[in-house]
Amino acid sequence: MTGSARDRIHSKSESRTDMERERRILQRTVAVVAIVPVLAGLYGVLFGIDGIGGGTLVNVSADSHFRYLSGLLTGIGILFFTCVPGIEDKSRLFRFLTLVVVLGGLARLLGLALTGVPSLTMLAALSLELVVTPLLCLWQMRVARQARDQRQELTAGIETTR
Repeated sequence: MTGSARDRIHSKSESRTDMERERRILQRTVAVVAIVPVLAGLYGVLFGIDGIGGGTLVNVSADSHFRYLSGLLTGIGILFFTCVPGIEDKSRLFRFLTLVVVLGGLARLLGLALTGVPSLTMLAALSLELVVTPLLCLWQMRVARQARDQRQELTAGIETTR
C-alpha cells in the first residue's frame, strides 16, 4: 500500500471519529436542552398560572389554558428526547419540533411588542425558542448530512469491490 493510500484511509478514519464525537456531543446537548421544556411544562401543569407569580386573582379559564399549553410544552420536550437516539436519522421530526418552538417564540415576541417586556425567565425562554433551538436544528442537519455522506461513501466502496 502506498503512503498516499494509507494517508487517505487514516484521514477517513479520523473523519469518522470526529463525526461520531460531534454526533455524541449533539445528542448530549439536545438531551440537556430538552430537560427545560419538560420541567417547565410539568411545573406549569402542576402549579398552573399561579406558579409564575404575580399574586393577582387568576381567571379559571386562563389557568386551564395555561395548564393545557404547559402539557403541550412537556410533550415537545419529550419528543425532543425521542430524537436523541439515532439523531442523525431524525431530521423530519427535529425540523417539525423546531418549527413549533419558533412559532411559539414568535408569538411570545409579538406579546412582548404588544404588552411590554416580560420577566427575565420569559426572556430566557424567548432566547431558547428563537436562537438556541434553530441553532440545534442546523447542527442536527449538519450531523445528518455527514452521516448520509458517510453511508454513501461506504455503499460506493462496497460496490467498487464487487
